[in-house]
Amino acid sequence: MGEIVVVRHGQTEWSLSGQHTGVTDLPLLPEGEQQARALRGPLARRSFVEVRVSPRERARRTAELAGLPTDTVDDDLVEVDYGRWEGRTTPDISAELGRTWSLWTDGTEPGDTPGESLSEVAVRCDRVLERVRPRLADGDVALVAHGHVLRILTARWLGLAPEAGALFALHAGSFGALGHEHDRPVLSGWNQAG
Repeated sequence: MGEIVVVRHGQTEWSLSGQHTGVTDLPLLPEGEQQARALRGPLARRSFVEVRVSPRERARRTAELAGLPTDTVDDDLVEVDYGRWEGRTTPDISAELGRTWSLWTDGTEPGDTPGESLSEVAVRCDRVLERVRPRLADGDVALVAHGHVLRILTARWLGLAPEAGALFALHAGSFGALGHEHDRPVLSGWNQAG
């Protein structure tokens, strides 16, 4: 049985500064490109039967530099729509609200875009998992996307609520593996890099 390999895009200006990057389509920094290239070796040791990529430039470029095909774009892999909090850091949002804010407990609010609840993101992640599960009989599947959506997808793989994604911090330019042990979904590797 294959594994789902979740790959977070390399470093961008906003991932470096901690700004929430949902709908804004930023390029990789030179360091992010280097991180993506470094993934080529570890990912080449796997036999991928399918690769799905977020439509955002930072994910597509990461896949390309890591030696993965980019022709299967999956809109369900886009990052969380942060709404009002797009481009803002957690400390900045907390200061504005006068209390500690967390995506995992407080969610998003409408802004220039409507924002998206964790439950709405979980529905997207469940659709991705439904599409790729049958392929695991033939080998590994790679999903190249973004930090929060991949954390929610990991929680859903493990049968957890989307809020449990808070437990799975995934570094820029790294990957994790979602597999099975005794027919149970498990986390079989995390924050691996080149």
